[in-house]
Amino acid sequence: MTELNLKLNKTVCVASPLGNRPDRIAAKSKRCRSIGITATILALTAITGCNKVNPIDDAPVIATPTNLHHTSKTAKLPRLRKEITAIYLGRYHTGANTNEQHIREQVRYYRTHRINTLIVGVWGNGCSMYQSEVTKKLLGQSSCPNYIQAQWLDWTIDEAKKQGMQVHAYFERGIKIDNSSPIYNLAVTRKWLVPGVDKTFPRMEQYVLDVEHPEVIALFEGIMAEFVQRYPSIDAVQWDDFLAYSTKLPSANRTAKLTKFSIDLYQTTKRANPRVSFDLCHLNPDWSKRTLSADWKRWKIDRAFVQLYSEPTFRQELAYAENSAGIAITDKQLHRLPALLKNPKIKGIFIFPLTGNPRTAAANLQLASVK
Repeated sequence: MTELNLKLNKTVCVASPLGNRPDRIAAKSKRCRSIGITATILALTAITGCNKVNPIDDAPVIATPTNLHHTSKTAKLPRLRKEITAIYLGRYHTGANTNEQHIREQVRYYRTHRINTLIVGVWGNGCSMYQSEVTKKLLGQSSCPNYIQAQWLDWTIDEAKKQGMQVHAYFERGIKIDNSSPIYNLAVTRKWLVPGVDKTFPRMEQYVLDVEHPEVIALFEGIMAEFVQRYPSIDAVQWDDFLAYSTKLPSANRTAKLTKFSIDLYQTTKRANPRVSFDLCHLNPDWSKRTLSADWKRWKIDRAFVQLYSEPTFRQELAYAENSAGIAITDKQLHRLPALLKNPKIKGIFIFPLTGNPRTAAANLQLASVK
């Protein structure tokens, strides 16, 4: 992993599911404090859940970046013993059916809850959530069909910077789409999909783009380069466990192909904007390699965060998070926060609001943080 000259002592993030998708996560909860936490990640996207996590064998040593986050230059809020740092929102939460005033108010709301980094959904189900020339050439329209105003991300970034917050862009669902995707028919026609149906999550059938197909490679490299140049002040981009191929798919040995794709994606992003952090929030590396063809310890990334949404194996898997840039849990696991925040080996915490209401999750975190 590449080290960055940023500073992060501890990060707490909250994510919100998109629509009614409890089936995406089988076990995804409420307390928070803060000492020396200087970075927060409010993610305006849905982190994919996991309902199946393997027991830990030997905890791997994952290279851990240091100095991960810029320190906020704005006036500091009253110090808590531990400060809340991050919340995820679904990609439609930020700008759907709203206006500039509401978007700016939303940013300020999370800042008052001691959140100082936003992770916003900018991609999902095969198309962009921002005005994209790459998407326009592909689909004849500049973004996914939605009711989001074109400037929503500009307003979000601008207000966040005024509040001393960082903004990270989340590429939700990665290389997976369903049959409602705007690019589904095109993908079928051009043979962009690998054989089989991905059923990683119960009652959720997905199709996976072939990262060896030249047009698929060109699409994602074009999107990444375009995005980090269109929004040069974005602080990070983040991918998750949807950058994966289930080993249950036909001809499933795609580990080397996915590794090459991820490295090329990293390099394309860095050439377009060297200062942006290329991040990953995935399942533990042994499980990912064994069941998802994702040997992400071999990928080029700046920061890796490990999802620990399974309560039965939480303690067994904790060492993975201790050896990474941080941990992702849900708002149904907030009883874990006191111990996590006291744990010097945990450098960052993401919280996914499985309950579907990130504002409530933030308020609950605020209440919990004073205890």
